[in-house]
Amino acid sequence: MSLRLVLASQSASRRAMLDAAGVPHEAMAALVDEQAAKESLLARQVAPRDLADALAELKALKVSARDPAALVLGGDSVVALADGSLLDKPESRSQARDHLRRMSGATHSIYSAAVIAEGGRPVWRFVDRARLHVRPLSDAFVESYLDVEWPAIAGCVGCFRIEGPGVQLFTHTEGSHFTILGMPLMNILDYLRLRGMLTS
Repeated sequence: MSLRLVLASQSASRRAMLDAAGVPHEAMAALVDEQAAKESLLARQVAPRDLADALAELKALKVSARDPAALVLGGDSVVALADGSLLDKPESRSQARDHLRRMSGATHSIYSAAVIAEGGRPVWRFVDRARLHVRPLSDAFVESYLDVEWPAIAGCVGCFRIEGPGVQLFTHTEGSHFTILGMPLMNILDYLRLRGMLTS
């Protein structure tokens, strides 16, 4: 029986990346209490990179327990500001405004993790980092940006969709575009080729 790939997420951007790359997959919500897991990990002072990795693994294992025959891909992204503090998804327009002001004129890191589980255990993992340089943002720009992008960016940790108007926030970026979108896609493709799911 041929292997199946299940994405442990309903993330539109992660699904779109796999679709655009021509990777057949199904999607299944992980149904984990992500906020509680995040708070528990942060209480143990886990580094941003390891936080992304742990949350990606949690999602992959949860779905793998329900579908052990599949390769289950879990993903997570963590945005760390220059001072080391982390951004969560904004819960309101005013919180998004605050996030953008904190990002203004500074460089932050995004860690995107992918973990593949099979038979209820992790069999592959990768965490990548990209750096994003945000230009100084005027209050007028922030308001006009939110007029266009809120509430669409409510599900985005860094308050931006780089494939849309969010690209206007930055002077430049360092690292993989896919990592910025939320998944180290090329590394995932390498593993899927290794497993024979994609043609070498």
